[in-house]
Amino acid sequence: MRLSDFKVLTFDVYGTLIDWETGMVDALGPLTSQVGRPLSRDEILEAHAFHESTTQAQTPAKRYSELLAVVYKRLAEEWGVAVAWEDCLAYGRSVGTWPAFADSAGALQYLKRYYKLVILSNVDNASFALSNQRLGVDFDARYTAEDVGSYKPSPRNFEYMLGQLARLGYAKSDILHTAESMFHDHAPANAHGLANCWIYRRHDQQGFGATMHPGDLPKTDFTFTSMADMVKAHQADLAG
Repeated sequence: MRLSDFKVLTFDVYGTLIDWETGMVDALGPLTSQVGRPLSRDEILEAHAFHESTTQAQTPAKRYSELLAVVYKRLAEEWGVAVAWEDCLAYGRSVGTWPAFADSAGALQYLKRYYKLVILSNVDNASFALSNQRLGVDFDARYTAEDVGSYKPSPRNFEYMLGQLARLGYAKSDILHTAESMFHDHAPANAHGLANCWIYRRHDQQGFGATMHPGDLPKTDFTFTSMADMVKAHQADLAG
């Protein structure tokens, strides 16, 4: 299997192209600064992962920015901090300020020359529009949780994407799903028989950060620690 075998790259965005962990930790600063004990970065991220995933399961049709407001409320309760609802809403609006990884825009611009680029993301459309300004590329299709009415790892999101891409003339074998999260992306990609590429952004850190533990680790067809390394591998593929 070679990178050049595929016609479509489907991307997770947050954690893969957008540095959501840095964005989360920074935007949670007004809350975490009031907690009566020190919180490590991973402790913050793991608590966020729990409340985000449980809220997504309970209210799958809620827009992501609104869902994050609930997550902020749950975190404040867990850490014993009193917050106003406007504080919660402000956190939900922070998604569009989360930074892109330094290599994302350049890699996407290169890959756009060879593939159709598609997102499959646990986000709402308005928030992604702001994030997309940081990514510097026009995606060929954008499938969001708001469009589907559920959040990954629900199989509904992958079924929706595959159905839409089939209408555009692409078979499952044409698609390489590219993502960081084992929980949200690689486990359901395995279940749907999709080839997959792991952008292992957390390769130098312990645990799963802002995502839940996936249980048994899914298999991956390609693994890179950055989008830049994926580009280098594609260049080597073409040269070889």
